[in-house]
Amino acid sequence: MLRRQANADPAHGLAAVSMTMTAASFFSACIVPDPRARWSSTPQAERDAAYDSNAAVADSAALIQKRNAGSAAFRQTRSGSLDIPYGPRPRNRWDLYPAKDPKAPCLVFIHGGYWQRNSREDFAMYAQGLLAHGWSVALPGYSLAPDVTLTDIVAEIHSALDWLQSEGPRHGIAGPVILSGWSAGAQLAAMALAHPLVVAGLAISGVYELEALRDVWVNKPLQLTDREIETLSPTRLPVVIKPMTVAYGSAELPTLINDSRLLHAVRAAAHAPGALLPITGAHHFNILDHLADPDGELTAAALNLVRQAPAQADRGRAA
Repeated sequence: MLRRQANADPAHGLAAVSMTMTAASFFSACIVPDPRARWSSTPQAERDAAYDSNAAVADSAALIQKRNAGSAAFRQTRSGSLDIPYGPRPRNRWDLYPAKDPKAPCLVFIHGGYWQRNSREDFAMYAQGLLAHGWSVALPGYSLAPDVTLTDIVAEIHSALDWLQSEGPRHGIAGPVILSGWSAGAQLAAMALAHPLVVAGLAISGVYELEALRDVWVNKPLQLTDREIETLSPTRLPVVIKPMTVAYGSAELPTLINDSRLLHAVRAAAHAPGALLPITGAHHFNILDHLADPDGELTAAALNLVRQAPAQADRGRAA
């Protein structure tokens, strides 16, 4: 159940959210039709398609190959501190790209892949946009299902941020942190917004209401529990009053568009700062071009967030 009330936002098609309204009711009122509004009668093939961005984007395989190749080339040519462990599991590693100024802002970017595929290395190229503005960029890895649960993954991200808080200055990263993520990584970013290291968030194309995932292919390795759905759905949790921009592409799947709108509505109801940022024409894969581009809309959103962050954003390092 949603816990807060938000006014309708005609500009973005948001219906009013009431304290007694279920997520399904919210989705049924959205301008972009959402299959979760009639989920109980939706055939299994349509349920699976509702969360399959790879199938929804015709050239997704080529785009993924291009992304991975571009990121591999970037890692070979860009100096940084790579493969630094922050925890005991094999994927508990950081890739750090420190700016010349240790006090420069840092974007922490969490990769996506439905918590069961991809790696931080595959997303290195998206550091370019903010590096061009003199920022640091840091990419954490994390363990994947079915080897671990989503509860474990969320805990790993907090551990990664703990490490960066204490050890980042030794690696040239000591400025305010904007926490970002894409797809499943956006859910992880939303879950870690309260960390004292983080001054603001940039959630991109995320999945924030988890209940319907139990009925689709995504859940086979995850095996989400009732408790995880309740405690790891950012739309169901107390709002963190820090700036967070919630971004999505206008050509994304309706489930992702409406999850973004729902998260923003819940946050707006609590008067939490942060914009809803629809990127016209972007789909689930090319939206990150706006982060790789120094003049991209996501790069601009990050630059704006650091201006909104508290002036005393010394990243929670004060004694």
